[in-house]
Amino acid sequence: MMDEEKMAAALAARNQEADIIGVFDVTSKADAAIGSRRLGEAIQFVANAPIVGYDVRAAMVRYGGFGNPSLRATDCARLWEKFGEALLRL
Repeated sequence: MMDEEKMAAALAARNQEADIIGVFDVTSKADAAIGSRRLGEAIQFVANAPIVGYDVRAAMVRYGGFGNPSLRATDCARLWEKFGEALLRL
């Protein structure tokens, strides 16, 4: 589970480029090609993806350089719950 310091660091990095991997489209029964986007947008996508038919149990959001932690779906849900729209601000 993410501590407050790591959550604040993710919020501060919200405008960094991020990649989303491990998302499965339940409708087409195939891996979803999500592509790159800002970290805040990636967190929002993964947090809300189950509502629109994606399985994110294996999802990871990778951002920053070497040494930055990847975010799991549960991390994204927690970040979206805590910071919400603030993750989308430039």
